[in-house]
Amino acid sequence: MLITVTRTGGLAGRERQAAVDTECRPDRADLELLAERALGEDWPADRQPVADGYRYVVQVDGKVMELHEPHLTANQRQLISAVLEEGA
Repeated sequence: MLITVTRTGGLAGRERQAAVDTECRPDRADLELLAERALGEDWPADRQPVADGYRYVVQVDGKVMELHEPHLTANQRQLISAVLEEGA
């Protein structure tokens, strides 16, 4: 499973992108389950981003979701953090 996160916005307005391929990871099952949970949760489209908040585009094997701070579920936040911290 390929998971890509692109983060834009914030005070500096810089873009950051990272990707994780779960295929050879020892935590593969955990990360894939987290991605499935995050994708399965509702993210209301009518929730507008806040000024200087981050905007995330999360792609998981071709499925795309656009999320905004502070409107993230715990699973979405955990997935985003894992990919941005570990991805290259």
